[in-house]
Amino acid sequence: MTLNELRYIVAVAQELNFRRAAEKAYISQPALSLGIQKLEQELGVMIFERGKSEVRLTPVGQQIVRQAQLVLDEAERIRTLAEQCQDPLCGTLRLGVIYSVAPYLLPDLLPTLVEIAPGLTLEIEENLTANLEMHLGNENLDAAIIALPFAPLGMQTRPLYDEPFEVVVNKQHHWAGRASIAAQELAGEKVLLLDSGHCFSNQVAEACPELHRRGAAVQQGTSLETVRNLVASNLGITVLPASANSARYRSPLLEVIPFSDPVPARRIALAWRSGFSRCSAIEALATAIAQVNIPCLTHLS
Repeated sequence: MTLNELRYIVAVAQELNFRRAAEKAYISQPALSLGIQKLEQELGVMIFERGKSEVRLTPVGQQIVRQAQLVLDEAERIRTLAEQCQDPLCGTLRLGVIYSVAPYLLPDLLPTLVEIAPGLTLEIEENLTANLEMHLGNENLDAAIIALPFAPLGMQTRPLYDEPFEVVVNKQHHWAGRASIAAQELAGEKVLLLDSGHCFSNQVAEACPELHRRGAAVQQGTSLETVRNLVASNLGITVLPASANSARYRSPLLEVIPFSDPVPARRIALAWRSGFSRCSAIEALATAIAQVNIPCLTHLS
Protein backbone atom coordinates (compact mmCIF):
# COMPACT_ATOMS: atom_id res chain seq x y z
CA MET A 1 0.00 0.00 0.00
CA THR A 2 1.46 3.36 -1.05
CA LEU A 3 0.39 6.96 -0.65
CA ASN A 4 0.02 7.17 -4.44
CA GLU A 5 -2.44 4.30 -4.42
CA LEU A 6 -4.43 6.08 -1.71
CA ARG A 7 -4.41 9.24 -3.83
CA TYR A 8 -5.73 7.23 -6.78
CA ILE A 9 -8.74 5.83 -4.92
CA VAL A 10 -9.55 9.25 -3.44
CA ALA A 11 -9.42 10.80 -6.92
CA VAL A 12 -11.72 8.13 -8.37
CA ALA A 13 -14.10 8.49 -5.42
CA GLN A 14 -14.29 12.23 -6.07
CA GLU A 15 -14.70 11.99 -9.84
CA LEU A 16 -16.50 8.61 -10.13
CA ASN A 17 -14.69 8.35 -13.45
CA PHE A 18 -11.32 6.70 -14.08
CA ARG A 19 -10.33 8.98 -16.96
CA ARG A 20 -11.02 12.21 -15.07
CA ALA A 21 -9.37 10.79 -11.95
CA ALA A 22 -6.23 9.93 -13.93
CA GLU A 23 -6.09 13.47 -15.31
CA LYS A 24 -6.49 14.84 -11.79
CA ALA A 25 -3.66 12.59 -10.52
CA TYR A 26 -1.43 13.46 -13.54
CA ILE A 27 -0.93 9.84 -14.60
CA SER A 28 -2.21 7.65 -17.41
CA GLN A 29 -5.53 5.88 -16.97
CA PRO A 30 -3.97 2.38 -17.30
CA ALA A 31 -1.43 3.19 -14.55
CA LEU A 32 -4.17 4.46 -12.25
CA SER A 33 -6.34 1.41 -12.89
CA LEU A 34 -3.39 -0.91 -12.26
CA GLY A 35 -2.55 0.85 -8.98
CA ILE A 36 -6.11 0.52 -7.73
CA GLN A 37 -6.28 -3.13 -8.74
CA LYS A 38 -3.05 -3.84 -6.84
CA LEU A 39 -4.48 -2.15 -3.74
CA GLU A 40 -7.73 -4.11 -3.98
CA GLN A 41 -5.78 -7.35 -4.33
CA GLU A 42 -3.61 -6.49 -1.35
CA LEU A 43 -6.64 -5.66 0.81
CA GLY A 44 -8.72 -8.52 -0.50
CA VAL A 45 -11.81 -6.34 -1.08
CA MET A 46 -13.41 -4.44 -3.94
CA ILE A 47 -13.28 -0.68 -3.43
CA PHE A 48 -15.21 0.22 -6.58
CA GLU A 49 -18.05 -1.33 -8.54
CA ARG A 50 -17.19 -0.85 -12.20
CA GLY A 51 -19.97 -0.63 -14.77
CA LYS A 52 -19.93 0.22 -18.45
CA SER A 53 -21.04 3.78 -17.84
CA GLU A 54 -20.54 4.40 -14.13
CA VAL A 55 -18.25 3.79 -11.18
CA ARG A 56 -19.59 3.42 -7.66
CA LEU A 57 -18.01 2.90 -4.27
CA THR A 58 -18.75 -0.34 -2.47
CA PRO A 59 -19.87 -0.03 1.17
CA VAL A 60 -16.41 -1.03 2.41
CA GLY A 61 -14.89 1.20 -0.27
CA GLN A 62 -16.61 4.23 1.25
CA GLN A 63 -14.95 3.49 4.60
CA ILE A 64 -11.57 2.86 2.97
CA VAL A 65 -11.69 6.12 1.02
CA ARG A 66 -12.57 8.11 4.16
CA GLN A 67 -9.61 6.56 5.97
CA ALA A 68 -7.36 7.13 2.95
CA GLN A 69 -8.21 10.84 3.00
CA LEU A 70 -7.29 11.02 6.70
CA VAL A 71 -3.95 9.32 5.97
CA LEU A 72 -3.21 11.72 3.10
CA ASP A 73 -4.10 14.70 5.30
CA GLU A 74 -1.73 13.51 8.02
CA ALA A 75 1.02 12.84 5.49
CA GLU A 76 0.65 16.40 4.21
CA ARG A 77 0.84 17.63 7.80
CA ILE A 78 4.23 15.89 8.14
CA ARG A 79 5.45 17.75 5.08
CA THR A 80 4.11 21.03 6.47
CA LEU A 81 5.84 20.47 9.81
CA ALA A 82 9.14 19.87 8.05
CA GLU A 83 8.74 23.01 5.93
CA GLN A 84 7.92 25.06 9.02
CA CYS A 85 11.09 23.85 10.75
CA GLN A 86 13.09 25.01 7.74
CA ASP A 87 11.32 28.38 7.74
CA PRO A 88 9.28 29.17 10.90
CA LEU A 89 7.72 32.17 9.15
CA CYS A 90 6.03 29.98 6.55
CA GLY A 91 2.92 27.89 7.02
CA THR A 92 0.07 28.17 9.49
CA LEU A 93 0.15 29.52 13.02
CA ARG A 94 -2.90 28.45 15.04
CA LEU A 95 -3.81 31.48 17.13
CA GLY A 96 -6.46 31.72 19.84
CA VAL A 97 -7.88 35.11 20.81
CA ILE A 98 -10.27 36.01 23.62
CA TYR A 99 -13.66 37.29 22.52
CA SER A 100 -13.18 40.82 23.85
CA VAL A 101 -10.00 41.33 21.81
CA ALA A 102 -10.50 39.53 18.48
CA PRO A 103 -13.03 41.81 16.72
CA TYR A 104 -11.15 44.98 17.57
CA LEU A 105 -7.51 43.91 17.09
CA LEU A 106 -7.58 41.47 14.17
CA PRO A 107 -8.78 43.87 11.41
CA ASP A 108 -5.64 45.97 11.98
CA LEU A 109 -3.33 43.09 12.90
CA LEU A 110 -3.81 40.84 9.87
CA PRO A 111 -2.65 43.29 7.15
CA THR A 112 0.29 44.32 9.32
CA LEU A 113 1.36 40.69 9.78
CA VAL A 114 1.20 40.14 6.00
CA GLU A 115 3.80 42.88 5.57
CA ILE A 116 6.09 41.46 8.25
CA ALA A 117 5.72 37.74 7.47
CA PRO A 118 3.94 37.24 4.13
CA GLY A 119 4.42 33.46 4.29
CA LEU A 120 2.72 33.13 7.67
CA THR A 121 -1.00 32.36 7.75
CA LEU A 122 -3.11 32.66 10.89
CA GLU A 123 -5.74 30.06 11.70
CA ILE A 124 -7.83 31.90 14.28
CA GLU A 125 -10.05 30.61 17.07
CA GLU A 126 -12.07 32.97 19.27
CA ASN A 127 -12.83 31.52 22.68
CA LEU A 128 -12.88 31.96 26.44
CA THR A 129 -9.57 32.11 28.31
CA ALA A 130 -10.14 28.74 30.00
CA ASN A 131 -10.75 27.03 26.66
CA LEU A 132 -7.74 28.70 25.04
CA GLU A 133 -5.57 27.49 27.92
CA MET A 134 -6.81 23.94 27.38
CA HIS A 135 -6.21 24.09 23.61
CA LEU A 136 -2.71 25.46 24.13
CA GLY A 137 -1.95 22.66 26.57
CA ASN A 138 -3.12 19.89 24.24
CA GLU A 139 -1.35 21.51 21.26
CA ASN A 140 -4.50 22.33 19.31
CA LEU A 141 -3.28 25.95 19.38
CA ASP A 142 0.22 27.34 18.95
CA ALA A 143 -0.31 30.69 20.68
CA ALA A 144 -3.07 32.80 22.21
CA ILE A 145 -3.80 36.45 22.87
CA ILE A 146 -5.18 36.67 26.39
CA ALA A 147 -5.53 39.10 29.28
CA LEU A 148 -3.21 38.86 32.28
CA PRO A 149 -2.97 37.32 34.80
CA PHE A 150 -2.38 34.07 32.96
CA ALA A 151 0.20 31.69 34.39
CA PRO A 152 -0.51 28.00 33.68
CA LEU A 153 2.39 25.59 34.10
CA GLY A 154 4.48 25.15 30.98
CA MET A 155 3.40 28.43 29.39
CA GLN A 156 5.31 31.58 28.54
CA THR A 157 3.73 35.01 28.20
CA ARG A 158 4.81 38.28 26.64
CA PRO A 159 2.94 41.48 27.60
CA LEU A 160 1.78 43.35 24.51
CA TYR A 161 -0.19 46.43 25.52
CA ASP A 162 -2.29 48.08 28.20
CA GLU A 163 -5.84 49.10 27.41
CA PRO A 164 -8.12 51.36 29.48
CA PHE A 165 -11.80 50.72 30.09
CA GLU A 166 -14.46 53.28 29.19
CA VAL A 167 -18.07 53.84 30.16
CA VAL A 168 -20.67 53.71 27.38
CA VAL A 169 -24.12 55.25 27.85
CA ASN A 170 -27.11 56.11 25.71
CA LYS A 171 -27.24 59.72 24.50
CA GLN A 172 -30.40 60.14 26.58
CA HIS A 173 -28.76 58.91 29.80
CA HIS A 174 -28.32 61.44 32.58
CA TRP A 175 -24.53 60.91 32.44
CA ALA A 176 -24.36 62.05 28.80
CA GLY A 177 -22.11 65.10 28.64
CA ARG A 178 -20.06 64.14 31.71
CA ALA A 179 -16.30 64.62 31.39
CA SER A 180 -15.50 61.48 33.40
CA ILE A 181 -17.02 58.83 35.64
CA ALA A 182 -15.62 57.43 38.90
CA ALA A 183 -15.63 53.64 39.08
CA GLN A 184 -17.67 53.60 42.29
CA GLU A 185 -20.53 55.46 40.59
CA LEU A 186 -21.39 52.39 38.51
CA ALA A 187 -23.03 50.73 41.51
CA GLY A 188 -25.95 53.12 41.28
CA GLU A 189 -26.77 52.21 37.66
CA LYS A 190 -28.04 49.21 35.73
CA VAL A 191 -24.80 47.84 34.31
CA LEU A 192 -24.69 45.44 31.36
CA LEU A 193 -21.66 43.13 31.28
CA LEU A 194 -20.56 39.93 29.57
CA ASP A 195 -21.33 36.55 31.09
CA SER A 196 -19.11 35.70 34.03
CA GLY A 197 -17.14 33.16 31.96
CA HIS A 198 -15.52 36.04 30.09
CA CYS A 199 -12.37 37.37 31.73
CA PHE A 200 -13.30 40.93 30.73
CA SER A 201 -16.43 40.79 32.89
CA ASN A 202 -14.34 39.60 35.82
CA GLN A 203 -11.82 42.40 35.27
CA VAL A 204 -14.57 45.02 35.30
CA ALA A 205 -15.95 43.57 38.51
CA GLU A 206 -12.49 43.68 40.11
CA ALA A 207 -11.93 47.28 39.01
CA CYS A 208 -15.38 48.29 40.27
CA PRO A 209 -15.91 46.24 43.45
CA GLU A 210 -19.01 48.26 44.33
CA LEU A 211 -20.82 46.26 41.65
CA HIS A 212 -20.81 43.32 44.07
CA ARG A 213 -22.58 45.19 46.82
CA ARG A 214 -26.23 44.42 47.57
CA GLY A 215 -28.63 46.28 45.34
CA ALA A 216 -26.27 46.81 42.38
CA ALA A 217 -28.15 45.89 39.18
CA VAL A 218 -25.90 43.87 36.85
CA GLN A 219 -27.27 42.17 33.75
CA GLN A 220 -25.20 39.83 31.60
CA GLY A 221 -24.95 39.54 27.82
CA THR A 222 -23.36 37.06 25.43
CA SER A 223 -21.11 39.42 23.46
CA LEU A 224 -19.83 42.97 23.61
CA GLU A 225 -21.81 43.86 20.50
CA THR A 226 -25.01 42.53 22.09
CA VAL A 227 -24.29 44.60 25.17
CA ARG A 228 -23.57 47.67 23.03
CA ASN A 229 -26.90 47.28 21.23
CA LEU A 230 -28.75 46.95 24.54
CA VAL A 231 -27.20 50.22 25.69
CA ALA A 232 -28.18 51.82 22.38
CA SER A 233 -31.75 50.81 23.26
CA ASN A 234 -31.33 52.65 26.58
CA LEU A 235 -31.65 49.45 28.63
CA GLY A 236 -28.63 50.23 30.79
CA ILE A 237 -25.00 51.33 30.66
CA THR A 238 -21.85 49.31 30.12
CA VAL A 239 -18.07 49.26 30.37
CA LEU A 240 -16.10 48.37 27.23
CA PRO A 241 -12.41 48.07 26.41
CA ALA A 242 -11.32 51.27 24.67
CA SER A 243 -10.50 49.45 21.41
CA ALA A 244 -14.20 48.54 21.12
CA ASN A 245 -15.00 52.27 21.09
CA SER A 246 -12.71 53.30 18.25
CA ALA A 247 -14.19 55.31 15.39
CA ARG A 248 -15.31 52.37 13.24
CA TYR A 249 -17.51 51.04 16.09
CA ARG A 250 -19.05 54.33 17.24
CA SER A 251 -22.84 54.67 17.20
CA PRO A 252 -24.67 58.02 17.05
CA LEU A 253 -26.96 56.65 19.78
CA LEU A 254 -24.13 56.22 22.26
CA GLU A 255 -21.68 58.36 24.19
CA VAL A 256 -18.31 57.16 25.45
CA ILE A 257 -17.09 58.63 28.75
CA PRO A 258 -13.63 58.02 30.22
CA PHE A 259 -13.10 56.92 33.81
CA SER A 260 -11.56 59.33 36.25
CA ASP A 261 -8.26 58.32 37.89
CA PRO A 262 -7.40 55.63 38.72
CA VAL A 263 -8.59 54.45 35.32
CA PRO A 264 -9.49 50.71 35.21
CA ALA A 265 -7.44 48.92 32.56
CA ARG A 266 -6.26 45.51 31.44
CA ARG A 267 -2.96 44.16 30.16
CA ILE A 268 -3.09 42.00 27.02
CA ALA A 269 -0.38 39.41 26.41
CA LEU A 270 0.71 36.70 24.01
CA ALA A 271 0.95 33.17 25.47
CA TRP A 272 2.54 30.01 24.08
CA ARG A 273 3.92 26.66 25.26
CA SER A 274 7.44 26.75 26.65
CA GLY A 275 8.60 24.04 24.23
CA PHE A 276 7.10 25.61 21.10
CA SER A 277 9.80 25.50 18.43
CA ARG A 278 8.70 28.34 16.09
CA CYS A 279 9.96 31.23 18.19
CA SER A 280 10.43 33.37 15.08
CA ALA A 281 6.71 33.12 14.34
CA ILE A 282 5.88 34.25 17.88
CA GLU A 283 8.30 37.16 17.50
CA ALA A 284 6.79 38.17 14.15
CA LEU A 285 3.29 38.12 15.64
CA ALA A 286 4.37 40.23 18.62
CA THR A 287 6.11 42.69 16.28
CA ALA A 288 2.99 43.00 14.14
CA ILE A 289 0.83 43.68 17.19
CA ALA A 290 3.28 46.34 18.34
CA GLN A 291 2.82 48.12 15.01
CA VAL A 292 -0.97 48.12 15.13
CA ASN A 293 -2.16 51.73 15.23
CA ILE A 294 -5.07 51.78 17.67
CA PRO A 295 -4.63 55.10 19.54
CA CYS A 296 -6.11 53.95 22.85
CA LEU A 297 -3.54 51.16 23.29
CA THR A 298 -0.29 51.69 25.19
CA HIS A 299 2.19 49.27 23.61
CA LEU A 300 4.79 47.71 25.89
CA SER A 301 8.41 47.29 24.84
